[in-house]
Order: sequence, then C-alpha cells, then structure tokens
Amino acid sequence: MTPDLLEQGAQRAEARRAAAASAGQTASGGRATGFSRLKHNDEVDTTHGRILYLEDVNVSFDGFKAINHLSLDIAPGELRCIIGPNGAGKTTLMDIITGKTRPDSGSVFFGSTIDLLRYRESDIAQMGIGRKFQKPTVFEQLSVFENLELALKTHKGVLPSVFFRLNSEQGDRLAQTLHMIHLGDSLRRQAGTLSHGQKQWLEIGMLLMQDPKLLLLDEPVAGMTDEETARTAELFLSLKGKHSLMVVEHDMGFINTISDIVTVLCDGAVLAQGTLAEVQSNARVVEVYLGR
Repeated sequence: MTPDLLEQGAQRAEARRAAAASAGQTASGGRATGFSRLKHNDEVDTTHGRILYLEDVNVSFDGFKAINHLSLDIAPGELRCIIGPNGAGKTTLMDIITGKTRPDSGSVFFGSTIDLLRYRESDIAQMGIGRKFQKPTVFEQLSVFENLELALKTHKGVLPSVFFRLNSEQGDRLAQTLHMIHLGDSLRRQAGTLSHGQKQWLEIGMLLMQDPKLLLLDEPVAGMTDEETARTAELFLSLKGKHSLMVVEHDMGFINTISDIVTVLCDGAVLAQGTLAEVQSNARVVEVYLGR
C-alpha cells in the first residue's frame, strides 16, 4: 500500500467520523444504554460510568506493603495522571491492572462486569487494556509500516499470518494511526533509525492498532526533547474521549498540559486527588513529593 493510498485512507476515516458526529451518534452507535442491555462481543459495560474500578486493594512483597488499601476509579474517555515519589506503588498499580501481579485482597473490575483478577495477562490485553512501559519496545529491523501492521488485532496463527493482506478498513486505520502519531512521512523508515521520541510514538501507535479501550502509559515523555514532549501532549489530548488513559509521569509541565484529574500515590495509597493546582497546594503532597 503506497503513501498516497494511506493518506486517502486517513481522509476517508476522518470523513466517517464527521458523518457519525453530525448524525448524533455516540461510541455506542446512538443506542440508548440501560442496565438490562446485552453485552456484545468484547464490549465493556460502562453503564455505571466507570471503565476501571479498584477497591481496597492490598499487595505485599516479603512483608513490604507495596499497595495499601488502594481504591481508585476512572471514567470512560478520561485522561488520568498518576504522580508520586519513587516506591509509591505506581508501577505495581499498573501490574495489578494488567494481571502481572495478583493482589493479596481487594477488587479490580474492568467496566461493571469483568473481574480482572480472574484473568491472565494475555486475556486482559485481548479485552482491550494496553500497556506501554517506559522504554520503547519496537521491532527495530522492521519498517514503521511493518511494526503497525504486525500490531493489528488479527488472528496470529501460522497460515493466517502467511496469507494476511490488509483490507480497506485496516488500511484506513493504519493510515489514520500513522497520521496521529506524527509518522506519516516515515512509514518506510526502519524503526531502529527513529529518534527516541519517535520510537515512543510508534509503540503508542502499535497499541492503538490493537483498539484498546484503556491505555496505561508509564513515563511516556522521559528522554524526549521539548518539541517531542509538546507533540506527545497533542497526541494524548486527541486520544482523550476516544480511549481512557492512565498516565504515570514526573514531568509537571507535561501533566499541566494534559491533565484534568491528578491522583497522588504515596506508600501504596491515594494521598490526594484533584486538579494539578489542587494537589500542588496540598501541604502533605509538597512534603512527601513536590518539595523534594
């Protein structure tokens, strides 16, 4: 598929979104929601207004309390920033959500009906929870295009993979993603030749190709230039509302640009929550984190 065709695909995808918006359709296709509606395919039930819900979660490692009676919830389409000192439990929180770490006690739900503690990491990823670690992980010997193509949510058996060809919808989605992550002019470049920030964008694009409903992003702008950080903020703001995002970050300028609600963790529990201005004025937050 040529760059011209990819650009045309991005334009068609944008036109479809505009048409849906003008028709008054929501992400549910204009359907009315209700507690009695059926759950279709991999649809996550957010009729109660929350896509992620943790209640009274506890985790200990060899006697060390990494997570201490932690309760947290995130709304569909929300962009939540998580901050806190080293050892506050931020990484463990993401490990719990993605199934890497099992809590000693507590509840973790994806939507209203999916108990994440019953599933393995691979199952949770298939449900629509994508995670990006701090260090970008891409296939450096492959092109940007090939990385995104491999990340498509398709059947990964041997024969389907050998005979796989992009259909028009998948091509449109790939083109749209390339444009969104600012790599539309680099689709044939080998991923290993990209800058650190571009590799970060490519990995985010690979997650987007899997159509996640919730994205967990660990220090996404660490090591980026000021220009790359600004473009990453634009990217995250464009994703807000279409996906739910949990962003762990230390860069207060970046957080100030993207955040509505900031949660401060300390000693495995929620220390404070609110706007960035509100948590920055919290004396306890200043003492244990911002004042350092």
